[in-house]
Amino acid sequence: MSRIEAPRDDATAATGDLVGRLLGALPADAVLTDPDVTASYAHDMASFCPAGTPAVVVLPRTVEEVQHVLRVATELRVPVVPQGARTGLSGGANAHDGWIVLSLTRMDRILEISPVDRVAVVEPGVVNATLSRAVREHGLYYPPDPSSWETCTIGGNIGTASGGLCCVKYGVTAEYVLGLDVVLADGRLMSTGRRTAKGVAGYDLTRLFVGSEGSLGIVVRAVLGLRPAPPAQLVLAAEFPSARAACDAVCAIMAGGHVPSLLELMDRTTVRAVNDLARMGLPETTEALLLAAFDIPDPAADLAAVGALCEAAGATRVVPADDPAESELLLQARRLSLTALEAVKGTTMIDDVCVPRSRLADLLDGVERVAERHRLTIGVCAHAGDGNTHPTVCFDAADPDESRRARASFDEIMALGLELGGTITGEHGVGVLKKDWLARELGPVGLEMQRAVKQTFDPLGILNPGKLF
Repeated sequence: MSRIEAPRDDATAATGDLVGRLLGALPADAVLTDPDVTASYAHDMASFCPAGTPAVVVLPRTVEEVQHVLRVATELRVPVVPQGARTGLSGGANAHDGWIVLSLTRMDRILEISPVDRVAVVEPGVVNATLSRAVREHGLYYPPDPSSWETCTIGGNIGTASGGLCCVKYGVTAEYVLGLDVVLADGRLMSTGRRTAKGVAGYDLTRLFVGSEGSLGIVVRAVLGLRPAPPAQLVLAAEFPSARAACDAVCAIMAGGHVPSLLELMDRTTVRAVNDLARMGLPETTEALLLAAFDIPDPAADLAAVGALCEAAGATRVVPADDPAESELLLQARRLSLTALEAVKGTTMIDDVCVPRSRLADLLDGVERVAERHRLTIGVCAHAGDGNTHPTVCFDAADPDESRRARASFDEIMALGLELGGTITGEHGVGVLKKDWLARELGPVGLEMQRAVKQTFDPLGILNPGKLF
């Protein structure tokens, strides 16, 4: 991980003044200055994203403490980068030398679960899986489930507008964030949105903050919509002789009006990587493995219909899971995909390209050509029902030439996604990694308007600067 140097005159004195001001209204254990400790908060899980060592890491427990941090940062003109669990994949949580890292992991309370209103009120440090299990006890369901759901936080999910395996039926994080409490750059507290089933009062500022990556304000409380808990889902696995055949099946399933609770694809590279890592016993002879699931009371007819569509598209084998336990095993294999691909070479660079479903096969074929051209291993796992793919470049970071080829392949895949009418990110965010590509996707007028929004909320430019654009 490279570093960004940001030298200051009399930097030691400046840091001492900053720390002293912070300690004026924060407990000592909430302010970390040991360089060995602060360095561990420098970056998220993205490759090729520069980072430096922050001047201080602050771990508040209350809204008032967050407000104090922002007031000090404004007065001293010190940038602030908000962080959750740092599971991000675009460098959006990366710090620079001399910055304040505002880690929200200690703000981890579930404040309310209402079965009547079907909402949960939570602090940003609540882990996604913790919330999901808590609402299940009330017969409710919080659908967004990123692959890192056991460790990622709700605040981070909101910051990047994350998705997950269930998006094909239930949608992404933005559709479940009803209201927010946000600390602005100058320390003021603002509430947005509602907790009612309907609400159209004024501009939708709640949606504006979802996906803003901490560049407009610090989320300190969220009102999240919930659904009734569905039955345990049953999964069907289909093996295909080519990725294109699997994508044809995806198109047939969606065109046929089916509403699976998930529709996931793993290419041959990903299947073999998962087997190597976890000995899952997945079929290594397949060129693509498609997982389809339904979470309705009697899924037999839907599974049979989807199985028939897979066979018509060329599936060599279609196997429905016998029970929820077997289904969960298959889903665990899919959730292990990115970890397994990282083990192939030690480092990965993960694309997050989303294309129209009708162009999914073109993207996968294009990725295969990119891998051959650059002599690299690139595995693809995808939320196929959304057209959201994760081409994952495996490389040796200690090999300069291989690293160069990895970066070049990443850029070619991003360009391919735009050429196919897609977007540079479906759920991972822009961060540092995709800044140049965001400008290409938005165009000059769109970029100007985005910067104007940023200027309105953060006139001094202290909130996670250098991210997005």
